[in-house]
Amino acid sequence: MLFGLFLRSSVNTLLPFATARGFSRSAYTMTQSISMAATDFKSDTVTTPTESMLKAMLTATHGDDVYKEDKTTNDFQERVAKMAGKPAGLFVVSGTMGNQICLRAHLHQPPYSILCDYRGHVYTHEAAGLAMLSQAMVTPVHPKKTTYITAEDIQANLILGNDIHTAPTRVISLENTLGGTIMPIEEIAKISALAKRHNLKLHLDGARLWNASAETGIPISEYGKYFDSMSLCLSKGIGAPVGTVIVGEPDFIQTANWFRKQVGGGIRQAGLLAAAADVALTEIFPEKLKLTHETTKKLAKELNEELGLTFQIPVETNFIFLDLEKAGIDPGVFIEEGAKLGITVAGARVAIHHQISVDAIEKLKQALRNAIRIGKEKLVDKPEGSLTYGVYDKIAPDH
Repeated sequence: MLFGLFLRSSVNTLLPFATARGFSRSAYTMTQSISMAATDFKSDTVTTPTESMLKAMLTATHGDDVYKEDKTTNDFQERVAKMAGKPAGLFVVSGTMGNQICLRAHLHQPPYSILCDYRGHVYTHEAAGLAMLSQAMVTPVHPKKTTYITAEDIQANLILGNDIHTAPTRVISLENTLGGTIMPIEEIAKISALAKRHNLKLHLDGARLWNASAETGIPISEYGKYFDSMSLCLSKGIGAPVGTVIVGEPDFIQTANWFRKQVGGGIRQAGLLAAAADVALTEIFPEKLKLTHETTKKLAKELNEELGLTFQIPVETNFIFLDLEKAGIDPGVFIEEGAKLGITVAGARVAIHHQISVDAIEKLKQALRNAIRIGKEKLVDKPEGSLTYGVYDKIAPDH
């Protein structure tokens, strides 16, 4: 009864992506929600479940997933594993849990270290999980020549051999996309070969690999060929309310299942969540993700041409990282001006998802105009700004 009331009160309206200032109705058919997600730019995690997702939850099976007895969950795990070209998958509640379980399952007797990009989510935004759950040292690597770390960068930072003063590298962890930028599959292939040469495991934080695949046309399974494990999140661009599927070999997934239980991730009637994620994957990937990318690039072009704004890293999928410092914008002022107009922003990072509205995009541009004007005229004292997710090294002046 309560769930039925929730369903009736939470249903999203599926509308064409409205026409406004060059955003063509025929070109944009993203899902516009009546929820707060329509005006929220802080992340692609803020989307709300569609009517079809909620209805799927009503028809899901009710088996106990801890005992592997739920058909909806088992079928969904198998679907995602097959898409990734892997023999087994495991449904977990979040991308953070997926990453941490995968990395822990690859590690055995410390001391050991994990190598990753210095901006990697596993290192910077997972509550010190690598230190606490895996007891691992981290080797954070800065890319020297590109927006992503290369095999050359990794080779220069590997810790190999038996020097007892060190914590040898045991796992390389990559992230794709990272800050919305795509790591070329050719570079991934080189890194995979390097890992195999040194008998190292290769993990992918693929929270937004769906975006990379939608943008490049490269199947998830093609990426999967190069990794020992992948964490594929469904609650970011895909728009599910909850869930990630980790994939790998059966013995690896069995070990991961132990760690899932250990950290309290065993879900009983998981089918309710898996059903919504299954529908989300069908509805959003790949076409609606492509639309979010088109919208993001169009917005970035307008921000550059109309407001003179530049970006910290290239705009390749659904994120824009504004160079607020160069524009003289205090992030706190930007957040404040957005709130006045009824939109939510979180500093330099602007996220576009499938439920954002054209009206909100226009308000975003106005909030930035206002913030630029305030910065120039210094009309008010600048409040402290939030730079959450907002600081990326600038690769080149034109970015």
